[in-house]
Amino acid sequence: MEQSSRNGIQVIARAAAVLRALKGDGSGQSLGQIAETVGLPRSTVQRIVRALQDERLIIADASGGRLRLGPEVSALAQSTYNSIVETCRLLLVELTQQTGETADLSVMRGSVMVFLDQVPGLHRLRTVSSVGEVFPLTTTANGLACLAQLDPTKARALILAEWERRGVSGDMVTFQTGLDRIRKTGLALDIDQHTSGICAIGFAFRDAAGDLHAISVPVPSTRFPEVRGKVETALRRTAAHVHRTLFPKG
Repeated sequence: MEQSSRNGIQVIARAAAVLRALKGDGSGQSLGQIAETVGLPRSTVQRIVRALQDERLIIADASGGRLRLGPEVSALAQSTYNSIVETCRLLLVELTQQTGETADLSVMRGSVMVFLDQVPGLHRLRTVSSVGEVFPLTTTANGLACLAQLDPTKARALILAEWERRGVSGDMVTFQTGLDRIRKTGLALDIDQHTSGICAIGFAFRDAAGDLHAISVPVPSTRFPEVRGKVETALRRTAAHVHRTLFPKG
């Protein structure tokens, strides 16, 4: 019975490795490429792929030569998004009630931040973004908070790629010093960097699946100095609540 259990765990681990090998590769991979990536025999990968295809977790292109993640993976990912939104919604509401400011929830997807939810602030002058709107990493509080959570090598690659896209040059040493500060304090700041007239503070966290999310509070720059302390305190409290909610045994 114990041997059967170990075999079952091994199969799951190998299937997960195959799915991860295809993650982020929209053009697909051949069986041989997948086998090389995961370090398994081609015949073993073929059996796993066949089972995953039966569950629509992997699909083949028209010629059958290249494989990519299937529609069921997207459905599961959407379910995860919905779960995170539901989990954090009350925390966003409480954050807005405590600060009077807008509270945002976003997820890191590749080289951008995507907004998932927002609770508008209570002031007449407030900042509002649309759910689904995309924001950069290097000039936003939520993006900076997520960059600080990444392996430094991966973070550096994303930073350089964004600078190249935007046609700007930056001081990597100074930027990485800023990320070190975020790691120590737990909070990232955007002082009129992304949008003139708007400042923001945010923190990042990983969900149970390992995806990076951020909760941030954007504030009109004219009001920021007087509310900064209150917002930082409220965000630290929210970060503790998020951790207890997602990892109750942690």
